[in-house]
Amino acid sequence: MKSGKRATNRPATVLALLLALFMAAMEMTVVSTAMPTVVAELGGALHYAWVFTAYMLTSTVTVPIYGKLSDLYGRKPVMLVAMALFLFGSMASGQARTMTHLIVFRAIQGLGAGGMQPIALTIVGDIFNLEERAKMQGVFGAVWAIAGLVGPLLGGVIVASLSWRWVFYVNVPFGLVSAAVLSLSLHESIAKHDHRLDFIGAGLLVAMVVALLLGTDGVMPALLLPGCAALLAIFLVHEARVKEPIVPLQLFSQRILATSSALNALTGGAMLGLVTFVPLYAQGVLGTTPTQAGATIAPMAVGWPIASAISGRLIKKFGFQKLVRVGMIVVACSAISLVMAIGAGSSSGTIRALATFFGVGMGLSNTALVIAVQTSVGFSQRGVATASTMFFRNIGGTVGVGVMGVLLARALTEGPAARAAGGTSLVARILGPERRNVDPSALKAIAGDLAHGLEHVILLVAGLAVTAAVVGLFFPHVEQSAPAGATKTAAPEAPIALE
Repeated sequence: MKSGKRATNRPATVLALLLALFMAAMEMTVVSTAMPTVVAELGGALHYAWVFTAYMLTSTVTVPIYGKLSDLYGRKPVMLVAMALFLFGSMASGQARTMTHLIVFRAIQGLGAGGMQPIALTIVGDIFNLEERAKMQGVFGAVWAIAGLVGPLLGGVIVASLSWRWVFYVNVPFGLVSAAVLSLSLHESIAKHDHRLDFIGAGLLVAMVVALLLGTDGVMPALLLPGCAALLAIFLVHEARVKEPIVPLQLFSQRILATSSALNALTGGAMLGLVTFVPLYAQGVLGTTPTQAGATIAPMAVGWPIASAISGRLIKKFGFQKLVRVGMIVVACSAISLVMAIGAGSSSGTIRALATFFGVGMGLSNTALVIAVQTSVGFSQRGVATASTMFFRNIGGTVGVGVMGVLLARALTEGPAARAAGGTSLVARILGPERRNVDPSALKAIAGDLAHGLEHVILLVAGLAVTAAVVGLFFPHVEQSAPAGATKTAAPEAPIALE
């Protein structure tokens, strides 16, 4: 994109983009530690997972649409619109009075987040040359690592010292500062490109995922589950025919891209499942504070970047294939150990240790996966190939957490404590200050229902991780030399989470 009459202030622009990305990156982990307290106040434990699913779904399907809109109308105006949606969703989420309201407002927040990440990295590509972009990728990757580490702890501190509503309100002042700095520092002239927006594909994808989640939740399953299969078929036919699809299917004729996308979907579901539900286990079953609950998953964000840095240096010696396989095996072993630990009622210290190893496995495999994908395609396909594999991680996380929420909801409504209460979940009573007033026998029964449900959830996490380890055995050998058409100094054109 050509420079405008006024020069862009690159340091100020980068600062604004880093702040925006930090907000979006932290939103998942900071909310996960606040959710048990949210349930204690608003109720709606049966819809716990939808708070995460709504955000993930809208932020995922809008990514390619935002990218094309930014080509048509410019980076800055589209980025500011995305930030406005994110901040409106944040403010509205803080005002939510019911769980249904919170789910709707989180979906709006996700609509904004879906544009903030890809456009921020596109702007970096516009204002820096290839060598500088490689350095900036490391800076922006560090944002994800810091957000993953700080988010759970910050969420617990905010809940303990202020209110869970401030988990959302805190975005507003930082977001306004980021938007103001960006509007003043970034100057561009728009060179329009001819794009066709795949709104139909995005709509089909949303409808398909929602039908799957509602159907597995027992809402008209005889209608919605076959409907989901039909929507999948229509979606695939549509994507194969449309000029600019939301998911470019032709890329997955290559074995490397097909296996990496499958691995991203599986590990995305496993990873987000842990981030979403482990704090609930810590607070609801072990009786920890919100801050302590956040600390149970924070070590994952420590192990991930450390292993990622090590993996990057080991690629030349061992190759992509071995690192992917080893990383997936570590992830699977950690998840299986978590199943046993939660089944045995292990302490939060044990959970933290296993979360660290899970992060190590993700760091080893994810770095090798991303670089292998980028190495296997030409420069002109690198952005869409990287974005597509990440798209599958987000979709895997969205569907995975949704199905895990269904499993938890069933356990909470069918357990002994719920049956005694006429089929009503009483979990909200043990997630807030009221816990200390609950009769010990009732507390044990309610916590037992929750523990039973979470055992099923973590068992599914382990199933996804083990499946990923098996798929990893089929990950092909990838030459480390760049293919024809690739540029060795080119930095990734799509975001690499937690690198």
